[in-house]
Amino acid sequence: MQLLRIDCLGKELRLEGSMAGWQALYWDGQLVSQQNASADPATESIHRFSLQGNGTDILCELVVRLTWQPFDLSYQLKVDHALVSESALNEKDIEQQVVLERPVVPNRISILGLGSLALKLFKSAKVIKVLFAAGSLAAYSWLFSLEFAIALILCLVFHEYGHIRAMKRFGLKTKGIYLIPFMGGLALSDDKINTRWQDVYISIMGPFFGLILSIAFLVIYWLTDIEIFAGLAVFNALLNLFNLLPVLPLDGGHILKSVAFSFNSVVGLIACGLGALLGVLASYYFGLALLGFLLAIGTVEIALEWKRRHFSDLLPLDRYGQAVSALWYIVTLGGLSSIIWIVGQSGNEALALPLRILSS
Repeated sequence: MQLLRIDCLGKELRLEGSMAGWQALYWDGQLVSQQNASADPATESIHRFSLQGNGTDILCELVVRLTWQPFDLSYQLKVDHALVSESALNEKDIEQQVVLERPVVPNRISILGLGSLALKLFKSAKVIKVLFAAGSLAAYSWLFSLEFAIALILCLVFHEYGHIRAMKRFGLKTKGIYLIPFMGGLALSDDKINTRWQDVYISIMGPFFGLILSIAFLVIYWLTDIEIFAGLAVFNALLNLFNLLPVLPLDGGHILKSVAFSFNSVVGLIACGLGALLGVLASYYFGLALLGFLLAIGTVEIALEWKRRHFSDLLPLDRYGQAVSALWYIVTLGGLSSIIWIVGQSGNEALALPLRILSS
């Protein structure tokens, strides 16, 4: 991940590293110093390199002191043995920095390359949002009714708005909300995240906003005794509970991945594998074909996460962050489940319709 970006002799000096101790230092995009991974990484690293200036060699030295949990980085930059820069960074500083893309050398045309191009076109075409929204409204109206289609889209948009608000909380540029017929919704960002905490926060805010909306529907039902609001409260709760399944690429899967991979890559792989197994069982038992499709996408994501485990761009969660993430997940899960239980205890038919719709 990108650890540091500072000025050195009018050019950018960028330090990248991993928890395994690997570090690479770039000056003006050129590799000038590297430290290999180690079974017992040192907390202090010294990078020495020389640059050409006015026919003479300029000696540079970057001293970095780094601890990962809790994250703390301090550095000193010396040029010809004179101190020119020193400072310290914490997790908040990492969250706010802009990550530079590593240059990629194009090779042959591949399916992944075509898929990436298609995704870029998908993200850049604003008209797609309007077409997909209209398609979603038409599809759900055809399946159910116009009134229910409008209510369903409201639930989806409110959920995705939670993700958008979380992205803006970290200063990320957003592309907006896409409604995909028969699939749900998608919130997109132009920027990359820098920490596992950002991944957890953005992922859980969708279901958390869904919990708020379900509570609002339930309160309206209690005040008006109009049964449709009880049905909307339950259906919205079911949608968000589905999103909280610990299966990639669902929101719950991202939360699980960020918490587990913050321990280490082996724990992360095992946890995500168990989540995928749970998804297979749920897909088979409940007959959820959509979940089976999502599992295929999630398997690719797990493989990529494992492949890049030594070069992760994301700052891991500390123990406090892991505890907060797990507690927030449990509270949201419990709140959504409680709404379904409360409506089910009322003895009306509000629970039956959402269950039939979800199974279809």
